[in-house]
Amino acid sequence: MRENRRGEEREGFRRSDYISELMEQPEEEEQLESFDSESSGALSILTITEDPTSASSSGDLCSSSGPGSSGGSSGEIPACAEEAAAAAPSLLAAEPARPREEGLAGSTEADAAAAAAGKRKCVGRSNRGVAWGSTSIIGRRKEMEDAVAVVPGFMSRACDHVGGCLAPGSRISGEISPVHFFGVYDGHGGAQVANFCAARMHEVIAEEWNREVMDGFEWQRRWEAAFSTGFERADSEVMTEAAAPEMVGSTAVVVILSGCQIIASNCGDSRAILCRGTQTIPLTVDQKPDRHDELMRIEGMGGKVINWNGARVFGVLAMSRAIGDRYLRPWIIPVPEITFTTRVDEDECLILASDGLWDVMTNDEVGEVARRLLRRRRRLMVDEISPAQAIANYLTETAYGRNSSDNISIIVVDLKAKRKRQQRPQEG
Repeated sequence: MRENRRGEEREGFRRSDYISELMEQPEEEEQLESFDSESSGALSILTITEDPTSASSSGDLCSSSGPGSSGGSSGEIPACAEEAAAAAPSLLAAEPARPREEGLAGSTEADAAAAAAGKRKCVGRSNRGVAWGSTSIIGRRKEMEDAVAVVPGFMSRACDHVGGCLAPGSRISGEISPVHFFGVYDGHGGAQVANFCAARMHEVIAEEWNREVMDGFEWQRRWEAAFSTGFERADSEVMTEAAAPEMVGSTAVVVILSGCQIIASNCGDSRAILCRGTQTIPLTVDQKPDRHDELMRIEGMGGKVINWNGARVFGVLAMSRAIGDRYLRPWIIPVPEITFTTRVDEDECLILASDGLWDVMTNDEVGEVARRLLRRRRRLMVDEISPAQAIANYLTETAYGRNSSDNISIIVVDLKAKRKRQQRPQEG
C-alpha cells in the first residue's frame, strides 16, 4: 500500500541531489453482504454535493468526461459518432509488450476457442449496445490528482477496418460503427500530467492509428504502433508544451472497444479487468519496480530500486513506467504494454480504475461485486441509475470504507446494456 507515490524527501536534500547521492552508493472471494457491512460505517462519499471532488451525478454524455473530472457520470454510447481526424503514424521501435501471465494467457486460449466455436459473428454487432458509469473522488488525499476520460465513438470505422473481426467479409463487418475509448490517469506530484492525458491521449492515439495502412493480417501491429507512438507523443508534448514540471507524472490505462476486440494499453499501476461469465480476467499487469523484468531493466541501466514504504525507483516512485517524470529518465519510461482480447457473448463488463481501488480490493473481489450487482440490477430493471453507474458507486464506497488512502477513480463499461424500458403511461 502506498501513502504517498513520491515517498518522502530526505531532509536537507532535493530529490535530484538525493538520487545523485544514491547513485554513488554501492549497491476472497466474499459475499456481497460482507462488502455492505465493511463499508456501512463509512461516510456516504458519493452523496456529498457540497464538495465537487466527491459528488456523483448521472446522465447521458456523448463526449469525453473531461480532464480532471472529479464527479461521477454515466451514459449510453450514442448511436453515431464523428470520425476521428486523420493524421499520420510512424512505427516506434519500442520494447515488445510483455507476454500475458496466468489469467492473461488463459484469456488468449479462451478467445481462440470462442472464435473457433459456433457461427462467426461480430459479438458487439454495431458496438452501440454498451453503457458506462464512472466516479472520480479525492478520497482521503489532500489534492485531486486523478483524471478520467470517456470518449464514445472516438473513431468511426468498419469492424473489418479496425481489425480482429470475427466475421470478416460479412455485411455487418463492413458497416461503419463507433469505436470507444476509456482512460484512467492517476497523477503523482500534481494533477497536470493526468489532466493533459485525459484531454489529449485519445486524440494522439487516433492520429497515430490513421498514419499508416498495413496488411489486414497485421492489424495488431498497427494498434501496437499507435499506442506506443501515441504514449511517447503525449509524454513529449507534456515537456514541449511545458504542461507540467519534470517531477510530475501520471499512470495511463486505456481500453479501446470495437465490435470484436478489447484492446488495452497500460503504463504504471492503474489497472483494467474484464468480467467474463464467472471469470475475472486481468487485461493489464501492474508495472512495479520489483517486478522481475522491470527490476532487471532498471538495474541494467544503472538505477536502483529501494524498499522505502514499498519498492520504489530510487526510493521515490512506486511504479516503473509512467507519462512524465522526466527527472527519473531513463529508468521511468512511457512505453506501454498492450494486450488484445477477443470479445465473446459471455463478456459482462469492463472495469478500469486507479490504485485507490486496487490497493484495497483484489481483481477477484472487484469482479465478484460487479457480477452480483449486474445480476441484481438487471433482474430488478431499475431505471433511475444504470447498472454500470451502480457498480462504480458501490466499488468507490467499498474502497473508501476499507480506508483507501488515495484518490479513487473508476470506469465501468456494461457490455450487455439494454435500452431503457419504455416508460409506462401514468394512470389518470
